[in-house]
Amino acid sequence: MKAGANTPPKVGFVSLGCPKATVDSERILTQLRAEGYLLVGDYASADVVVVNTCGFIDAAVEESLEAIGEALNENGKVVVTGCLGAREGGDFVRGAHPKVLAVTGPNQAGAVLDAIHAALPPAHDPYTDLVPPQGLRLTPPHYAYLKISEGCNQSCSFCIIPSMRGKLVSRAPDDILREAEALVAGGAKELLVISQDTGAYGVDRKYRTAFHNGRPLKTRITDLCAALGELGVWVRLHYVYPYPHIDELLPLMAAGKILPYLDVPLQHGSPRILKAMRRPAAAEKTLDRILGWRQAVPDLTIRSTFIVGFPGETDADFTELLDFLRAAELDRVGCFAYSAVEGAPANAIAGAVPESVKEERRAAFMAVQEAISRQRLQHRVGQRQRMLVDAVGRGGKITARSASDAPEIDGVVHLGKVAGLQVGDWVEVEINRADAHDLYGMVVSA
Repeated sequence: MKAGANTPPKVGFVSLGCPKATVDSERILTQLRAEGYLLVGDYASADVVVVNTCGFIDAAVEESLEAIGEALNENGKVVVTGCLGAREGGDFVRGAHPKVLAVTGPNQAGAVLDAIHAALPPAHDPYTDLVPPQGLRLTPPHYAYLKISEGCNQSCSFCIIPSMRGKLVSRAPDDILREAEALVAGGAKELLVISQDTGAYGVDRKYRTAFHNGRPLKTRITDLCAALGELGVWVRLHYVYPYPHIDELLPLMAAGKILPYLDVPLQHGSPRILKAMRRPAAAEKTLDRILGWRQAVPDLTIRSTFIVGFPGETDADFTELLDFLRAAELDRVGCFAYSAVEGAPANAIAGAVPESVKEERRAAFMAVQEAISRQRLQHRVGQRQRMLVDAVGRGGKITARSASDAPEIDGVVHLGKVAGLQVGDWVEVEINRADAHDLYGMVVSA
């Protein structure tokens, strides 16, 4: 039944892409629920469908276009938002799917809501339009993404995110902390701090002093993390560009205020390729920084991502990358074969690497990293650590995460069958086995 005088309007939602897009989706969903819309999980029940897209690499573009097409076929009324919507001012999506109702870019919740209102006016009911203080979320109740800024001031040659999401715009620290407090009050036991460039937080505001609950607070990543660290939950940092001031976060990690975890996208180990990528080209200094970080915080986990097959990458460059990987001994690593994203300056660089070579290099890279990961995880066997229960499977099989593991992208800890535990519980675990990616352990106390 479609929306009528006595029927609340129903919206279906498809959210693709990175955690930053997930946060955008959550904000839109929260506002829709506050306005009296019902949120449904199937096309047939929805009066309109919103598709939040990703447009970073070719595979993501294809997935987004397929999702839009499926929504049009199954429902017919579709509003498109997200990064792919920003390409060519929306004409890229309209060219592929001219029947969509509206196309907006990322971080444009107002425009999305306007499009939904036009297609499906809200039916406000003050007795039923109840939204929890933490808003509606797409993540499980025990963890939440906390986006602290939008956009990026970097000009990496392989990336078009600044053209889609704009220059860096940092949120006011008071707004961030009020959201964080609401998330924790709503049951979140882990906050994953995200942005396009987390370490640059506050540079656009010139690090000016703000206030939260009457206390002064500089608009700076170190001060923000110190305040988040007072909430008594896990605070995990993602997308941290290795600026010198990131070293100031290490005392907070050593003191247990934030997790000893850094997600640092290093991208390559060859100075020549890093320069072509418009990334810091001093790989040796990066190795020195990593050594210094681990000396300051011995249990620090470092996650990173790399690109192989970048235009002009030679066998010698790739060997340098593997040498860097072996020297750095990073804990968690992802690797992507270079994808020629439309509009990226790197596409004009001479020396395109054949797809077969890209895949060979990616496989070789991951083989080296798998050996490193296996060795580093083996060092944790015998340790006791506090962990967070992530899933309870059939027969009570428990899957948990340690402080070293971010949800969905890192490893997990298999605990076997344990009665009485629920998702979001804290447990003390003794690690008794490891493979190349995951840990296995026994619950000591809950």
